[in-house]
Amino acid sequence: MSDENRKPLMDVAESETLRMRGNSLHGNRETLETPLPKNGRGRSEKAHGHTSDMHVSRESDDSIVPEKRANKAGTKAAAESVEGRGSTKGNATRTLLVPDSVPGRRGMGLLGVREAAKRDKKMRFTALLHHVNPELLRASYFELKRQAAPGVDGMTWREYGRNLEERLDDLHGRIHRGAYRAQPSKRAWIPKADGRQRPLGIAALEDKIVQQAVKTVLEQIYEEDFLGFSYGFRPGRSCHNALDALWVGIAHRKVNWVLDADIRGFFDNIDHEWLLTFLEHRIADRRILRLIRKWLKAGVSEDGQWSKTTVGAPQGSVISPILANVFLHYVFDLWANQWRNRYARGSMIMVRYADDFVVGFQDRGDAERFLRELRRRFERFGLQLHPDKTRLIEFGRFAAERRAERGLGKPETFDFLGFTHYCGTTRKGTFTIKRKSIAKRMRAKLQEM
Repeated sequence: MSDENRKPLMDVAESETLRMRGNSLHGNRETLETPLPKNGRGRSEKAHGHTSDMHVSRESDDSIVPEKRANKAGTKAAAESVEGRGSTKGNATRTLLVPDSVPGRRGMGLLGVREAAKRDKKMRFTALLHHVNPELLRASYFELKRQAAPGVDGMTWREYGRNLEERLDDLHGRIHRGAYRAQPSKRAWIPKADGRQRPLGIAALEDKIVQQAVKTVLEQIYEEDFLGFSYGFRPGRSCHNALDALWVGIAHRKVNWVLDADIRGFFDNIDHEWLLTFLEHRIADRRILRLIRKWLKAGVSEDGQWSKTTVGAPQGSVISPILANVFLHYVFDLWANQWRNRYARGSMIMVRYADDFVVGFQDRGDAERFLRELRRRFERFGLQLHPDKTRLIEFGRFAAERRAERGLGKPETFDFLGFTHYCGTTRKGTFTIKRKSIAKRMRAKLQEM
């Protein structure tokens, strides 16, 4: 069947408009439609060598990266086994089992939210804020970094811990009365390995607590939705898992070309309206959405001067990583997975960690077409691929041999999550992928010493 006769890719951003129904404090209503962006417009930071955030109990999930590909697997099953579709449902922690706080009834708490999200992928949750109770706020407080720099409020973790119960009770009351006000993020700058500076947003301590609590609630829904090749800032998944999945994918699949991509200024260019639209595919509790909008619109304070934020999410805030993952889940992950299933003529693998991702292709034509269509896809949502950090290179088992036949040098290398990846051989002479620390990072470390 020709490409012209194939059914176009489903786009969740163009799905049928949903009329919002009244919220309920006693359960989640199920609807099958999804909303349009309200204005009709198109439109956390990365970790190198650090594990992603975990649930309160710090229990890790089951196996993420397989050691070998499943035998006799079809195209989809093989792709899933290589990229690792390990379940993240194993965190039956104390936080998940907090009972519902509705008077007169006890439910399954956040565990019930997770089960409902798993059972029905189209369910929209109308009652989530009651899960943000004193118990979850307390657990969220203890999840924060003790030595983190204070925000505009000047409040440290240890200082807030004095009279903790009274403070949390007051915070809980303000959240549920609608009296909670988000404070602007305090701007800070940290040096990058290339000499530039990365902007960070340091939230006030109470904002961190509420963001951590809402993040825990959202994780119960989106950990059932996120795809297997998404690794950044997810419970039980780390950059080491992503690196291992990439190695397995290239070593055990037919990969001849690698697209090494980076989104330019991703956290600074997240479109607020599109993000809220994507969240509404699953979240119908207007109070949760208002909290998120407050954080997005709170602005930035630098040297005592407040500035408005119309796009972007503060890199470094507690809530930003999961919001970024939700945004890219709809803008990139679902689209790329459908593109692979419908249009790829050869093998294709994907690994994404936050706004860095690597896509491997068997066929060069697939790679070039995917890159062209990806650029158009991103432009629609206000994103751009970084021109200097996005490259399509010949890489894989036969790259050295084929380049030698054309009179070219060694296969090119690519950088991902702090390591330079290059083609190599084992002592037995078989193909393998090797990696070493990125040279510019090593030079920066040596200069510090």
